Amino acid sequence: MAASATLAAPLLPAQLQPAAHPPHRFWTLVEGRAMFELGAFYMSRPFLSSLPKGDGHAVQVLPGFMASNTSTSPMRRLLRDLGYDAHGWNSGRNVRVDNALIARLETQLQRLNDDTGRKVSLVGWSLGGVLARELAKLHPDRVRLVISLGSPISEDRNHTSAARLFEMLNGKEPEAMQGGRFRDLAEAPPVPTTSIFTKTDGIVHWRGSVQKPAATPTENIEVYASHCGLGVNPSVMLALADRLAQAEGTWSPFRPPLVSQLLFPRTSLD
Repeated sequence: MAASATLAAPLLPAQLQPAAHPPHRFWTLVEGRAMFELGAFYMSRPFLSSLPKGDGHAVQVLPGFMASNTSTSPMRRLLRDLGYDAHGWNSGRNVRVDNALIARLETQLQRLNDDTGRKVSLVGWSLGGVLARELAKLHPDRVRLVISLGSPISEDRNHTSAARLFEMLNGKEPEAMQGGRFRDLAEAPPVPTTSIFTKTDGIVHWRGSVQKPAATPTENIEVYASHCGLGVNPSVMLALADRLAQAEGTWSPFRPPLVSQLLFPRTSLD
């Protein structure tokens, strides 16, 4: 699905949507293919270095559930090579979604915004994308755009195979939700928002990553990838660089270059 097809395809009415469930076990069992995506990342590094250059603004990158900055280091190195001021987060491994974590994320966002005098782009992988969207809702005046990678942005945790482990570590209602936040995960933040997803995701069912239309610019971009490979997949890097290179205050839907259109599936959201 190229972005144009993604944006044009209507979502099914809520009453016709299939019941939420995790990805098929086959896709979970073959998540190891992410190692090939990592290899493809390094093999295509010369090409990736020629992607659109950035304007130097800060990009805050949030890792997925149970992951740390190590998982996002290849992506951040590429973003720095492209001219961005790319940062990991300062919260170790992404395990507990509590008030302390939210406070640290807010402090880092505010510092990056204050130090540069420019809005910050947020990129979040899986659970990191959920946190990025919620952070943008709390501080839309400090955020330039949000890009999520395979993130469970549905209200229903049944879309992810990691739901049970998440609830074991955070409870049915994480501390951050007890303050009234994180209640409308499907609602896009009031800034341009891109959700990159794959229908062969083995951790988060793709339907749980599709965002619905909103008053602010939103889009869904499908790629050929595994869940664990989204942070290094070359097609994701192409879409990521294209989105981040847009001038602040401007936005247009993703249109893959002619030479790379085959990297983006042409399917529907039904």
